[in-house]
Amino acid sequence: MSAGGGVACQRAVAMSSDAVAARKGRLKQRYHNEFRLVAGCVPYRVNKKDDEVGNPCSSLGVGDDTAEVEVLMISTPNRTDMVFPKGGWEDDEDVYQAASREAMEEAGVKGIINFTDHYSHLHAVPCCSCTDQRAALGHWVFKSKSSQNSTSPRGACKGYIFSMEVTEELETWPEQDTHNRRWVSPAEAYQLCRYDWMREALTALLERLSVLEPVAAAAATPELTDQAGMYMMLQTSSDGAVALC
Repeated sequence: MSAGGGVACQRAVAMSSDAVAARKGRLKQRYHNEFRLVAGCVPYRVNKKDDEVGNPCSSLGVGDDTAEVEVLMISTPNRTDMVFPKGGWEDDEDVYQAASREAMEEAGVKGIINFTDHYSHLHAVPCCSCTDQRAALGHWVFKSKSSQNSTSPRGACKGYIFSMEVTEELETWPEQDTHNRRWVSPAEAYQLCRYDWMREALTALLERLSVLEPVAAAAATPELTDQAGMYMMLQTSSDGAVALC
């Protein structure tokens, strides 16, 4: 967010205090035009100096030495790279609740899904009846491993990724046996991201926070992950990159 425009207001996504088990199965899964709908987020925190603490509407400028941004990533079994939490968007929740639930289940964090009037017209979310228009960092089409050799939308996922300012870290969480969590700098996150769409989502977050310039070089660093054969482009659309879901 630019210093001139200020930081947008924020709205908390309510999470049930008794949400202690991860949802399983796809009985309630949402679909749209044959795409399985997915929601996720890039969890972040801003470490501010004492004079900035308690002022949630203080702005972050490029090169501002009063604050430091970190993002939260999670590991998966038998991999050295990392991902951001995401998963299926179900029919008894809106997309913001789905993204928040996945962050709690996979990363053990709760927080605030950020929104801004400036970005509210971007990345419209289908099948969402609520009038709350918090803007996604972007949306991408993900191909499942079983359907990556197909050019049909069937078997693909359309994912909506948001930014989440973390307000609470749980000591235990539903999927901690398979997902460890780790706070990293944006530069390190670029190195750890498994897929290109994750780097794009991270870049979108840093642009909003106006802290992109100090880590811009890291985005161009050759990726360290083995992604050969893992991408299957669909017909040209505005949905962004295609990766595995």
